[in-house]
Amino acid sequence: MEKCKILVVDDESRMRKLVRDFLVKQNFDVLEAGDGEEALDIFYETKDIALIILDVMMPKMDGWEVCREIRKESKVPIIMLTARGDERDELLGFELGVDEYISKPFSPKILVARAEAILRRTNQIASDDILSAGGIELNKAAHMVSIDGENIELSYKEFELLAYFMENQGIALSREKILNSVWNYDYFGDARTIDTHVKKLRSKMGDRGEYIKTIWGMGYKFEV
Repeated sequence: MEKCKILVVDDESRMRKLVRDFLVKQNFDVLEAGDGEEALDIFYETKDIALIILDVMMPKMDGWEVCREIRKESKVPIIMLTARGDERDELLGFELGVDEYISKPFSPKILVARAEAILRRTNQIASDDILSAGGIELNKAAHMVSIDGENIELSYKEFELLAYFMENQGIALSREKILNSVWNYDYFGDARTIDTHVKKLRSKMGDRGEYIKTIWGMGYKFEV
């Protein structure tokens, strides 16, 4: 199978190398650009880029300008990197159609995990039918979950919720993000429905329910 191409855009060569090394280990084909103009040149020349990791603060052309130009042509997934934890920046990013927003300094492992989650969501890398972690095995095709070989009965939404958690191991997930991904954008209910489902899911998972950690004021994280 052909490798997914990821374009990494950052004016710091050290940062590009760090991100590239982690992505290459996960079998991605990585292209690099040191500024916004170079990024657009590569983007227009290379038509099969699957994902762009884009720094905000760059010479010649900043990340916002690059994003605006790309969005005129393409809906390719974009992860924005910024040194500023400014809410206005984040809101601007989402208005421009950014898929993820990560503040520096960040863990390269988390960046790669988010990249993989986006590519799975956009069907650009195969989403494995069987997920396993900490003695839990989830079979998407058969819609079955077992813990230490013993099947457990989950409702449809509980199953979808656990699958989403397992696909995003180690990533802090806001209630809004969980609603949008598991209940989809057309769901107009209350975010408290997530808390209810998590409570039931934890109960059915027994002591493995501890893998679903609460992040107060934000949401949840699945971590073994």
